[in-house]
Amino acid sequence: MVKSKHLILAFLIVIVGLSAAFLFFPSEEKKVQKRFALLSEHVSKKPGENTFTMANKVKGIGALFAENCNFTVSDYSLSGNYTREEISGIAFRGRGHFSSLRLKFYDSKVSFLERDLARVNLTARLTGKSVYGEQVDETRELICHLKNIEKKWLFSSFEVIEVLKR
Repeated sequence: MVKSKHLILAFLIVIVGLSAAFLFFPSEEKKVQKRFALLSEHVSKKPGENTFTMANKVKGIGALFAENCNFTVSDYSLSGNYTREEISGIAFRGRGHFSSLRLKFYDSKVSFLERDLARVNLTARLTGKSVYGEQVDETRELICHLKNIEKKWLFSSFEVIEVLKR
């Protein structure tokens, strides 16, 4: 009887330990997906957002990027290499054109090309309202690369994939 109690107790301790390990030590894939959740949170803007909140969000956007990041976007003049400071500046100016903004990511597929390099295929949807009252609803397929630099996954490239053109 005593042995069965010890076995049950040991089993419960192992289950709790494994659950805690999965909860407190997420996989690399979860860490990569968390970066997209943070990017979505920092890009999004609610009506009446104050200057302090905007500055914190723009700073947060810059912190998600590697020192240099490559953007490949056809039909726009945004293609090129940018530093994280330039990305923060572009985000600041871009967010200023909107009274509300929401960025969501869907259908992400994470693959690891190397130990410290992840490739993510996903769909991004940007919705919002410009300061002039125009509604914005854009959906794009993206290929993103993230590098693990000093134990942080940072965006190193974005490529917009042309699916269909009207």
